[in-house]
Amino acid sequence: MAEEGPGEDIVSEYLGQNPHLVQWVESLRGICETNKQWNARKEFILRNLEAFPTVEPGVSSPSLDKLLSLSMVWANHVFLGCRYPEPVMDKIKVMAEGVKVLDAPVRKTRDEIMGKGKRGPDGKRSKDGPLPNAPAQNQPFFNRLYKAVAWKLVSEGGFGGPNLDHFEVLRSCVETSKASLSCVFVPLKDIPDLPVARTQREGQVCELRCQTVYLGTGYGRDEAAARAMASKEALKAFQGRKVIVRICRRRFQGNDVEDVVLVDDQTRNPTFPPALSYPFTPEHGCS
Repeated sequence: MAEEGPGEDIVSEYLGQNPHLVQWVESLRGICETNKQWNARKEFILRNLEAFPTVEPGVSSPSLDKLLSLSMVWANHVFLGCRYPEPVMDKIKVMAEGVKVLDAPVRKTRDEIMGKGKRGPDGKRSKDGPLPNAPAQNQPFFNRLYKAVAWKLVSEGGFGGPNLDHFEVLRSCVETSKASLSCVFVPLKDIPDLPVARTQREGQVCELRCQTVYLGTGYGRDEAAARAMASKEALKAFQGRKVIVRICRRRFQGNDVEDVVLVDDQTRNPTFPPALSYPFTPEHGCS
């Protein structure tokens, strides 16, 4: 499985040529893995089978344990931002060559947050902005997503259900609508302009977007908790009679910028936390 290309096509073709592996490889999926996470890790496993020649499908062995452990290390790094000793990071980087992961979570450095990047000829950071028709372009998708979320919340017992997994509700509805969530994680202590008391806290901040539209921001002790809180904030917009895609002013890297956001139909003068990402600059290639 050495060739590169779109992951699912490569995996399907490989398993079509090796049907005896289909049931076995599916048995390796973790019960909490999303489709995106499992499809990526499955490709990682299959691409590296030849490097572990003693692995026999359906037979436990130290070689299989090592391969599965490395696949989990790689998945934890890509999707959760976990870091490991440098030799391990180097090894999984080599093993993952050719594996394509779309919309993987982005984790920014402090320099990126502070905007110490490309500057224009006048010494100022260059920013474009969303097209004026961005709300109209995105509204039909979010109308469909609103219906999917409404039905999902009904089946889960409502927004205030004690065991509601807000991220899972949002993720599953977005994927059902043929899209994906984009997550940006930033350590709380690395966010500029926070009050002193807050900068002393440990924790993470998560920003969620879909189709470049801002959905919500959340804070938590770790990335999972921050993502859960951001998902809960995002789902609040779906509690009204409808959702509206709008262009609003926000702060980003110390500047006021226009951003595309999702709000409910009752919101008149919304306020938002500073943006952690801004997908409307030339280097992002948005149009």
